[in-house]
Amino acid sequence: MMLLASAGGNRVPVIAQLVQADEDTVRDLIHRFNEIGLACLDPKWAGGRPRLLKPDDEDFVIQTATTRPTSSASPSPAGPSPNFVACLRKVHGRVIWIGREALRSLLARRGVTFQRTKTWKESPDPDREAKLERIEEVLDRFPDRAFAFDEFGPLGIRPTAGSGWVERKHPDRVPATYHRTHRVRCFHGCYSVGDDRLWGINCRKKGAANTPAALKSIRAARPDGAPICVVLDNLSAHKGADIPSLGEEAQGRAVLHPNGCASWANPIEAHFGPLRQFTIAHSNYPNHTVQTRALHAYLRWRNDNARHRDDLAAERKERARIRSEKGIRWGGHPLAAAA
Repeated sequence: MMLLASAGGNRVPVIAQLVQADEDTVRDLIHRFNEIGLACLDPKWAGGRPRLLKPDDEDFVIQTATTRPTSSASPSPAGPSPNFVACLRKVHGRVIWIGREALRSLLARRGVTFQRTKTWKESPDPDREAKLERIEEVLDRFPDRAFAFDEFGPLGIRPTAGSGWVERKHPDRVPATYHRTHRVRCFHGCYSVGDDRLWGINCRKKGAANTPAALKSIRAARPDGAPICVVLDNLSAHKGADIPSLGEEAQGRAVLHPNGCASWANPIEAHFGPLRQFTIAHSNYPNHTVQTRALHAYLRWRNDNARHRDDLAAERKERARIRSEKGIRWGGHPLAAAA
C-alpha cells in the first residue's frame, strides 16, 4: 500500500496517515525500494544471536559424536553430556564452542540419539540359509501342515509389575518380595499355523523327558496321519532318545539352526508376547496352580478371539522386538526351487 500510494504521487505524511504508520517507516521503505526494487517487500528479518557454528563445524560435531572411543586417553562419548562438550573444546585439534542445549538441538536435528549398544549372534550352521528357505516354503505352501514349538519360561511365583488404567494418583501396587519358595515351571507351547491355535503343557522343567508329550499333542492335532512339519530350534532338550522316532513319524521335521540365532523365524515367538502381557504382567499369583489356570484360561480366550485387536497389537509388538535384535526381515532370500 505504501509503494502504490507513493507511485500515485502522494507525499510521505499522507501515506503515513493512510496506513497508520510512522513517517520514518514510510521513508525507509521508499528508499529501500529505490535501491533494490521489489525485494524490499521481503526484509528477511532474523532475530536472536547469530550462529557461531559453520556447516563444516556441525559436520565435525556429528562425526565426533558417532565415532567410537578408541582409548581412555582421548574419549569421544556420544550424546549431549558435559564430557562431550569438554571433549569438543579440549581434546581435538579444532576447538568447538557449543553449549549443552545447542548440542542437543544439533544432534536431534541430524537424527543422532543416545542409544545402548546391542549384540547379535551369527549362526555357525552351514545349512542356515537352506533351513530358513525350507521353513518359509512350508509356511507359505502348506500352512495346514505347519506347526511351531518352543518353551516359554521359566515361570516363577513372584509379583510382576504391569500397566493399566487406574485412578489418577492411585496406582495399582504389587508387593516386593525376595523369597522364591515355589521354584519354577516351564510352558511348552505349540502353535498350529493353519488353524491359528495356541496350546501347551506346563512342566516342572525343560528336558528331553517332557518334550515328547508336547510334540505328541501336535501329532494328535492331525489325526488323519498327513505329513506335518514342526518348526523348533536345536535345544538339547529337543534331541532326546524318543524325539527322533517322532520326527520320522512326522515326515518333515524342519529344524532351526543352533543357538537360537533365528528366533524371528519361529512363528510361535510372536505369540509369547501376548502370553507374557496378559498373564504374567501385573500379576501376583499365590502358587503355580493358580498361575497355570490363568495361563490356560487366556489360551482358551485367545483361540476363541484369535483376531482380537489387543491380541494382534501385542503380537505385532513382540514380532518387531524379535526382528529388531538384528534388524532382519523375513523373506530376505529367494526360495529354492521345489524338487
